[in-house]
Amino acid sequence: MVLIYDKKWKIFSLVAVSIFMSTLDSSIVNVALPFIMQDMSTDISTIQWVVVIYLLTVSSLLLTFGRLSDIKGRRPIYVAGFIVFTLGSFFCGVANTPYFLIMARVVQGMGASMLMACSPALIVDVFEKEQRGRALGMIGAVVAAGLTFGPVAGGFILEYLSWRSIFYINIPIGIGATIAGIFVLKTIPGGRGSREPLDYIGSLMMIIGLCSLILSLTQVSTWGLFSLRYAGCLIIGGLAGIGFIVNVNKSAYPLFDLKLLKIRLFVLPLAASGILFAALFVIVFMMPFYLTYPCGFSAAQTGGIMIVPFLFLLFISPVSGALSDRIGSRLLCFSGILLLGLSLVSLMFVSPAMGTRAILWRMALAGMGTALFVSPNNMAIMGAVPMARRGVASGASATARNLGMVMGVAIAGTIFTASLTHLTQGAGLDSYTPAMAPYFMVSFQKVMVAGALMAFVGAEITFARGKDG
Repeated sequence: MVLIYDKKWKIFSLVAVSIFMSTLDSSIVNVALPFIMQDMSTDISTIQWVVVIYLLTVSSLLLTFGRLSDIKGRRPIYVAGFIVFTLGSFFCGVANTPYFLIMARVVQGMGASMLMACSPALIVDVFEKEQRGRALGMIGAVVAAGLTFGPVAGGFILEYLSWRSIFYINIPIGIGATIAGIFVLKTIPGGRGSREPLDYIGSLMMIIGLCSLILSLTQVSTWGLFSLRYAGCLIIGGLAGIGFIVNVNKSAYPLFDLKLLKIRLFVLPLAASGILFAALFVIVFMMPFYLTYPCGFSAAQTGGIMIVPFLFLLFISPVSGALSDRIGSRLLCFSGILLLGLSLVSLMFVSPAMGTRAILWRMALAGMGTALFVSPNNMAIMGAVPMARRGVASGASATARNLGMVMGVAIAGTIFTASLTHLTQGAGLDSYTPAMAPYFMVSFQKVMVAGALMAFVGAEITFARGKDG
């Protein structure tokens, strides 16, 4: 089924709104973390869960909602996603304790997972093969627009209004998008519904396994590497993983089709995507703290600097998407993740005594690398699977991306906290003084080393996948 021109772009516009809303929220929250931490009188180990729980919820549910979109159709899942995300934004805005805010982010994450699971599948469903790179590249530009506008809006809001307003701005967007989705998605190809049942056991195993994995990563510095709680998390996660695989082999309609793992241009780009976003979110998570504490920048200044990588995403993503239609995705993806690794290496040598330019060009490298990678990599993943499995592939792609984000934040938070508290004999950012700047920088450099190593491993995987099929 080929859609007429206007219908394609109406669906594209709706997908763009959902992506803009979710990326805007993500980038604003990252800028606001130091201010939320201060307002709620908590510490970095607690406040990192505002980011981690959102990404963990999204990651845990993406395959489930991707599969549901193949079974029930894209439209009901997409519209429900807007409703749930909007409600979650309201609850975040009215939160009066860090724990209420974290639980509200769970609700918001459920809505975001519905939207993210359907978005790439919708684009691939309605655009012909020769137009997909361009369309996905434009979606990359929308991602960049949300991430670019987020720090600006966040800086402005935090300068003049409460951090709560960063969540309230999602509400009118969500209401309008819900109404539009009901009408725009009436007739679409792909994911139009079937009688196949949802694999509830597989979904439960996925949730338990991912939650256990991320909990072990984020709490290892608190619990200790040889503690019973840490070992228990690893054991539960491992058993859930085994249970998931056993269930996939036994179920007539499993949550994930293992045949997809035989597709080289699905598996390796998926792994590389997770690694790239883990490395990227090392920067996204740590830089606001670096700019706020040792550099002493205001919220507006921090927001302005955090724009830089996303400005490059805005302008380069459509170009890289269109180029991938002509030359394939491998060279673009390899070059992109390599540039991100070089950005992380350069950040190992930054210091508060350097000028703003020294920060800007390093952030620019990260933006250029990510922009070169994302759209071509998505095209490779989605183009490698049959239409009947695009919802699952879309969910798997978004799961890899968001799991990468979670792991990036978790690893960065764990390494930084362990290093800083060791060097300061127990003091954290909640009691930061200028005298702690050298210890901050040593801890910051260790995090950048970890991010660079991840990026270079991702580059090896990207190169090893071979040429596009």
